[in-house]
Parts: sequence; structure tokens; C-alpha cells
Amino acid sequence: MAKKKTTTDKAVEQVVEQAVEAVVAPPKPTVKKENKPSWEIKDRVYYLKGNKKPLSRMIKSANIYWFDEQKGYERELKYCQNQKTSFVDEMQGDQRLEHIVFRSGSLFVPKEKTVLQKLLSMYHPHRDKLFYEHKPQAIAEDQIDILELELEAMNAAKNLDIDMAEAVMRVELGSRVSNMSSKELRRDLLLYAKRNPALLLELVNDDNVQLRNFGIKATELNIIKLSSDQRYFMWGSNDRKLMTVPFDEHPYSALAQWFKTDEGMEVYTNIEKRLS
Repeated sequence: MAKKKTTTDKAVEQVVEQAVEAVVAPPKPTVKKENKPSWEIKDRVYYLKGNKKPLSRMIKSANIYWFDEQKGYERELKYCQNQKTSFVDEMQGDQRLEHIVFRSGSLFVPKEKTVLQKLLSMYHPHRDKLFYEHKPQAIAEDQIDILELELEAMNAAKNLDIDMAEAVMRVELGSRVSNMSSKELRRDLLLYAKRNPALLLELVNDDNVQLRNFGIKATELNIIKLSSDQRYFMWGSNDRKLMTVPFDEHPYSALAQWFKTDEGMEVYTNIEKRLS
């Protein structure tokens, strides 16, 4: 005699069936939504590159092509006043070709002429080669980056101690630094920071700059000497050789690296005592 299923047995069977269906049933495919780039409707201005300002300059408005990566082939472009697209394969009816002419080096395209704007801003093969779109926001962002870099460099220059300031400016001015007063040095350093902010920050963070300056000062004071063929350094007092300059290296750059070795650190300490 078959045993009747209890409520508990039925519940267990239902849970098992649901679990089996979850394993066997294929997962539902997820549909990815494509984020199409939004086109901002606004007036746009285009300029010829190289500050050229001829009375009039016509650029090609037909027989031009753009490679469509999604379709995998080149598509012909044409600017027609009576069409809603610049792609020839999407045009309908007659095609009334329109010229594209720059006047005095510029071309103003109102927001109503979206087809022409897209052709010039996105598809034209001479974009950023013969002409470019004026983008005030991008220019402002670039200017802000430059100003922030200048500010960072000038703050770094202002906070440098005099020895490091001398080391940095020696890269720019050479031996003239030795005859400059501290005020002259700081003035030139600030001007240099404004003129070459990226290079100054690079020099400030380069520990070899200070070591090179240290070596040059020691040479100027005849504590050490560089041979006439610039092949080795020696003590100024007894001409005893200290180090050989590797082939095709700048003598003072090589000396700066050598100061970091065990032997070089001993010589550095010795020179430092004589300079103090």
C-alpha cells in the first residue's frame, strides 16, 4: 500500500524541482545598452591651421571618405544643402552640392546647420590637419593646467634653500652662478620657474642635480680636479686619481653617481668638511 505524501514531502519536492530548473535553465542574456555620444547643439567656429587668413579658402565638400569602424568600410561623404546627412549612402532624392568656404581664415557655422557641423567636427579627413574647431572650454582647461603647473613650480622655487637653488640654476647658467648674490639667484630662479615650470620641478626632484653642483663647486675651489681630457677626477692637492669617467658620460653626472658609492661617500664627506 502506497504511502500518502505529507505536506512536508510536497514542499520538499517543490524546492528540489525549483533547484533543478535553476541549474538546467539557461541564463537569460543581458542586453547591453550602447551609450551613444551626445551631440551638443550650439554655434561652432572653425579656423584654418597655422594662423592662415586668406580672403577665402574652399575645402573639399565632395569625393571625401570616412572609415566607419562599425560597418568595416569607407563611406562617401558629401555636403548637400537639401540633405539631412553627409553620408551619401543615407541620402534621398536630389543632391544639391554646397561649397564649404573659410573667410579670412575662419568659418562660423550656426547651430541650425548640424549636418555641416558634424561633417567638420567628426568626419572630414582634413579635420585637425587643415582646419580645427575652436573649443573655448578645452583651451581654458589647458590654460588652467599650465597656470597650476607654474604656481607649483614657483612655490617650489620660493621654498628652496640657497644651496639647492644654486644647484638648479647652475644647470641653466653654468659657472655664472658662483658670482651671483642670493637675491639675484632667487630672482632668476623664480623667473626660470615661470618660464620652464615642468623642467624646474624635474630638477628639484632630481637628487643628482645637487650632487653635480657639489662636484662643480669642489672643482672650482680646486679641492678636486678634472683631467684635461675629462676622463678622470683627482685630488687637487696631490693629483691622486679618484674615479674614471665612463665613456660617453658627462663628467659631473658620472661624479654625482659615484658619490653614491661607498668609496664616493667617503670622498664626499671629506670634501664637505673642506667646504664648510
